Amino acid sequence: MTTLIIEDEKPAARLLQRKLEKLDIAVETMLHSVEESIHWFTNNDHPDLIFLDIQLSDGLSFEIFEKINIQSAIIFTTAYDEYALKAFKLNSIDYLLKPIDEDDLEVAVAKFKTRLPKASTETSNLQLDFEQIRQMLSNPFEKSYKKRFTVKIGQHLKVITTDEIECFFSENKGTYIHTFDNRNYLIDSTLEILEQELNMKDFFRVSRKYIVPLTAIKEIQVYTNSRLKVILPTYKEDEVIVSREKVQDFKAWLG
Repeated sequence: MTTLIIEDEKPAARLLQRKLEKLDIAVETMLHSVEESIHWFTNNDHPDLIFLDIQLSDGLSFEIFEKINIQSAIIFTTAYDEYALKAFKLNSIDYLLKPIDEDDLEVAVAKFKTRLPKASTETSNLQLDFEQIRQMLSNPFEKSYKKRFTVKIGQHLKVITTDEIECFFSENKGTYIHTFDNRNYLIDSTLEILEQELNMKDFFRVSRKYIVPLTAIKEIQVYTNSRLKVILPTYKEDEVIVSREKVQDFKAWLG
């Protein structure tokens, strides 16, 4: 099976390549822009499978299909929110949400392997689907991420903005905000919910216990068992460790 990655960010492309290698899938080519992709498809045989990022450095990847009749099966890779992903569900097009989970990747690849003999027939009918998806992704109502939290302190309420937050952590079945002024506040939420509410370009869930913002990372140290240790300005209650399975995604998130 010939495989191609079209991904805006080179570190993310290399990370996806390594994950595919674990599935014994070799990636022959990696492209990073609309212009580069159009030139490549014009001069090369089309692969069996493409991993396609939606937002490339010079525009939406759908612009490729305005110039080239792609004869390949496609798995989209995207950081778009859940609303936009409805387009893919409606059109029965597979996608992987970034950061890409290895189990989800394995399932998607297995699905496309079973479809491979029909790929050329199916892709010929996708032009209308791409236009429908483009329209949904162009929706002017962009997802708004949570910018502040209201916490109760005795009989008073306090508003904490995301700029004040050094980390989120869970402890004894509770979820807490730790602020740069070295205070902890209990919130009515979970880390799983926070992952949906926060802009995860600015925050990263380093483990089951912690979500940290990029702006709070003071230092990163190599830790035991191929893990990393994150040093924060004031949080000293416990070590903030990037779990081993998240290290590669964490490095890609850092850029």
